[in-house]
Amino acid sequence: MDLTTLTLGLAILCLLAWALRQRVLLRRLRDPAMSQHARDLRALAAARNERDSLLNAVPDAFLIVDARGIVQHCNQAAVSLLGPVPPTGRPVLEALRDARLAAPYLQCRDTGAPEAAHIRLPAEAAPGRTHDPASGDSVWLVDAAALAQAAGPPHIRMLLRDLSAEHQLEQIRQDFVANASHELRTPITLVDGYLETLLEAPDLLDDRPATLRFLGIMRKHTGRITRIIEDMLLIARIESSEASTLRLETFSLADCVQDIIDRLESLIRMQHATVSIQLHDPDVTLHGDRFYWTQILFNLLENALKQNPTPGLQVTIRSEAQEGGLRLEIIDNGIGIPAADLPFIFKRFYRVEKHHSQTQIKGTGLGLSIVKRAIEAHGGHISCQSAPGLRTAFQITLPGQ
Repeated sequence: MDLTTLTLGLAILCLLAWALRQRVLLRRLRDPAMSQHARDLRALAAARNERDSLLNAVPDAFLIVDARGIVQHCNQAAVSLLGPVPPTGRPVLEALRDARLAAPYLQCRDTGAPEAAHIRLPAEAAPGRTHDPASGDSVWLVDAAALAQAAGPPHIRMLLRDLSAEHQLEQIRQDFVANASHELRTPITLVDGYLETLLEAPDLLDDRPATLRFLGIMRKHTGRITRIIEDMLLIARIESSEASTLRLETFSLADCVQDIIDRLESLIRMQHATVSIQLHDPDVTLHGDRFYWTQILFNLLENALKQNPTPGLQVTIRSEAQEGGLRLEIIDNGIGIPAADLPFIFKRFYRVEKHHSQTQIKGTGLGLSIVKRAIEAHGGHISCQSAPGLRTAFQITLPGQ
């Protein structure tokens, strides 16, 4: 039995319980011993409160629509979703605001048969949401079925469930598999091509410069394969474990940053870049998993260097105390990130194309996704602001430690 069936069963049980209570109250009203009008009204109000409490226990939006198409009852979830004006007493088509959501209701009304459908809406048309292009489409389960009445035509009950999160997770999974396959296939194909050339033309082995060039290219691409696999394993580890398996310790932020600069020293020197450390307190410490924080800062610094190969790049790593927490910034004066790309830079495999070099090995597209997940696992938040050609700043805010 799936969650939808359980939810609908709970809602129907709520209605049956309310109807049973109403019958008991009506009998009491006919009893001479229950002649006090105020007491009767209190009893009816109690029944309505009980009905509302039962319907409010249903987590999805639940509505009952009469034969005229007017919403007679709804639960709190429906008010929250379809507000700010409560749906009760309004035409259901007006309350839903989008005709696509009403399609199952209209079919059920016309045929009398239960109808259910998955409705896909753009972000700006989703009920109860503000327009956010980065959030993508929303997906809704709309279920409608007739409710027989003692007299007159049946009412129709409707259930609306937001399936957007499940849809987005499935989309992420599909995109991840497709992108990972592509990212791995490309370097493997290149390596295989060079190996095939060497095997089919053994005379090339006597040409030492050509052989060394082929081997160097193959080594670059096998290194890329290794990096992709390591990044995929790391992000899977972060997402599956989150903060539960973090090895928490207190360590020096200055030492951590200096270790990363030492690891990237050859790249910094080759690009004639400068990296400065500006900490508000030389002895400032972080309390967290040093392995993950090394990955976070390494990826941000490496990303700045690789995306700005032109000599003269200046990168600043700075910190400042904030009320109840800490703020870190990694700032560079490089080419920057276009505004259209900013909402997507933390998505897996998303890369901003800044040049068309055919010789440079691109990044895996997982670095910033790893950064975001690792920071969130520590209870922090990361954002990015960029003025192309002037300044790009990644800002990390951390709660008090």
